[in-house]
Parts: sequence; structure tokens; C-alpha cells
Amino acid sequence: MMRTRPLKVALLGCGVVGSEVARIMTTHADDLAARIGAPIELAGVAVRRPSKVREGIDPALVTTDATALVKRGDIDVVVEVIGGIEPARSLITSAFEHGASVVSANKALLAQDGAALHAAAEQQGKDLYYEAAVAGAIPLIRPLRESLAGDKVNRVLGIVNGTTNFILDKMDSTGAGYQEALDEATALGYAEADPTADVEGFDAAAKAAILAGIAFHTRVRLDDVYREGMTEVTASDFASARNMGCTIKLLAICERAEDGGSVTARVHPAMIPLSHPLASVRGAYNAVFVESDASGQLMFYGPGAGGAPTASAVLGDLVAVCRNRLNSTTGPGESAYAALPVSGMGEVVTRYHISLDVADKPGVLAQVATVFAEHGVSIDTVRQQGKDGEASLVVVTHRASDAALTGTVEALRKLDTVRGVASIMRVEGE
Repeated sequence: MMRTRPLKVALLGCGVVGSEVARIMTTHADDLAARIGAPIELAGVAVRRPSKVREGIDPALVTTDATALVKRGDIDVVVEVIGGIEPARSLITSAFEHGASVVSANKALLAQDGAALHAAAEQQGKDLYYEAAVAGAIPLIRPLRESLAGDKVNRVLGIVNGTTNFILDKMDSTGAGYQEALDEATALGYAEADPTADVEGFDAAAKAAILAGIAFHTRVRLDDVYREGMTEVTASDFASARNMGCTIKLLAICERAEDGGSVTARVHPAMIPLSHPLASVRGAYNAVFVESDASGQLMFYGPGAGGAPTASAVLGDLVAVCRNRLNSTTGPGESAYAALPVSGMGEVVTRYHISLDVADKPGVLAQVATVFAEHGVSIDTVRQQGKDGEASLVVVTHRASDAALTGTVEALRKLDTVRGVASIMRVEGE
């Protein structure tokens, strides 16, 4: 039997995502009510510019006083899609204190203060859901938190930023340089006017922190995530990747150590074999590859951003939270019981592709090989090309720690025969 009294929803933010949330709530009202067991009512919309015309939204619901809206006391669920740290953090905390559960898409806030927000929700007996914070419409957080709750996840490897994937895909498929590909992404609306958060890896790092925390039942903050942007990736890097049967992606990688005693989380460009499923992810799409003991390898793929896809994830959470409200229960909260230490980048073990500019004369290769051996880094393949006294030496290693590789490169720079290190790229997915 359906309850006739509606559950009241407050919407914080009515931009690209918020407006889609409001639209779907209105156009799919009957279906949502049937799925929840009660109708839902948009009770207020907090915005910065109240004079802006918002199609389909009653102007009487619009307010600039978000604080008053979340403190009303009759709100069942607050949907936060304004982003940023403040005032979002204070508004979410206040929502819990005044009896509302929260659905958020705020990856930056969750990566920085997720533990405190979970604690606030638990203290008040309320839900905190945030499927839309990572990978847009792709169901990922709930499968990790619920469907794989009985499994042991060992690795999460993914493309979690559509802007950077679009740029790198263009560089790979057309031979365009970084700036040319970025300009096209901006013109098509895939990149912001200031693309720093995307191309420097900040956006992906926040998502990596969230994924690592859920996957490994350990608190992982944004500061724990190693971050390296993709602005230095060149057409030459793609040529080298093709010679290895690889392409280049900006990857978020969360791993459990082989001995199970620690975890790492990192974001950086990497070469990945064309045979790996992530290599075929094109354009602005996202994909996440999960490796676990019992399930083996799973891949989640789909649109990772945009108003409608992200709103789909928000509405999925809204339905779940409303069902919980009707049943006077809450869903799973934070699971950080494992409390594993988060290791630094120096302990990460992977393969490396190093391109060196060297003098084209006898003995150079032997000198370089000796340096690698002295630092305990085993060489897999070497390719050398040269003319007119200059040469390019490309070395691909077996698996080595980042610390060992760093020491190797520092020693290489001291050789008189090494003119410079043109590029260093990690090789993942093998």
C-alpha cells in the first residue's frame, strides 16, 4: 500500500545536474512514487541567482537561503549538487542535525572529509549516499559497497575523468598535440574554461580516494593519493606507446599490497596494452576495472559526466534513501574496519618506459645498463636509434618500485653520455 503523504526533498544547486534532477523528479513522478512506495515532493531549491528562469520549477520554491532550507525540519532528504567544500560541508552537517538524510555528488568534499560526514550521519541515524560522486551514471559505489561486500577487492583500475580521456583519445587517434586536443574538448563542452582540475588529475584523485576507501575498508583521504597530470604527454609518447602495442590513459589506480598489509592510491598517465579492456574506452566515456578474489575481473563502463547521466545516479540514491526513510532504517555507512596503512608512491611496483637522449657512441648502452643494474632495476627491452652524434634510447623495465626507478633516473642524469631524460611513463594493466 502506498503512503499518500509525500517525502519532501530539498535541492541544493540547480545547475546542469540539479536542473536534470528536478526535471526527472517531475516527469517521472508516478514511476518514482511506485518504486519508493510514496510520492516525493520538491520542497525547495537553493540557488545563487534566483532571477534566472528555470523551466519546470515553480519560482515559489526557489530561495537563496540554503541554510534556512536545510533547517526547516520537515525535509526528508537533501540533495546536494553545489560542489566545493564550503558551504556544502556545513549544509550537509546541518541537514543531518535537522532530521534529513543526504544524497550528494560532491567528490571533493567526500574525498577530504568523508569520514567526518559519515560520522555525522551515523550520529543522527541518517543516510549519506553519493553514487554520483564517482563516474557519473555508472553504478560503481553501490556494487563495491554492497554487491562485493562478501568479496576481497585487490585492485581498482579506471578511467574516471571524461575530459582527459577525450583529450588523450584525440591525441592517439588523430596525432594531435595536447593543446590542439584540449582546444577541441573545450569547444565541444567537454573541458571547462579552466581545465586544471581535470588535466592535472585533481578530479580523478578525489574519486580515487573515495574508491580506495570503499574497496579496502580503509580511510583514504585526498592527501593520501599520489597525483600526476597529463599535460606533459606528447605525440612522441603516443608513438612510443604504439611501438609497444599500447595506448596512453590517465588512470586512477587503487591497489592492495601483495602481502595485504597496506594500500596505495594514485593517479597518473600510463601506457596500457591495447589488449586491455580499458584501452578501447574512447571519447569522454569512463570505465573502471575491478579485480577481486572471488569475482575475478569486473568492468563498469558508461558516461561518466553530464547532466542527465549524473542525475540518473542521484535519483537512484534518492529512491534508495526514500525507501529507507519509509522503513525507518538506514543503508550501509562507512566501512573502515580494516584501517590499513596507506603507502606512499615510493613503494608502488610497476613497469616503466624511459626515453633518454644520449650521445651516439660506443659504450653508452653498457653505461646505462650498469646504472639500472646497480639500482636493482631489471631491463626488459631496449631500443636505440641515432645519427649525427645524438641518439634516442628507449628502455622498458620489468616491475620495479618507484623509489628504485627514481634513484636510477637520478644516477642516469649524472652520466656524461646522457643528454637528458625525454620522458618517463609507467606501464600498467599487464
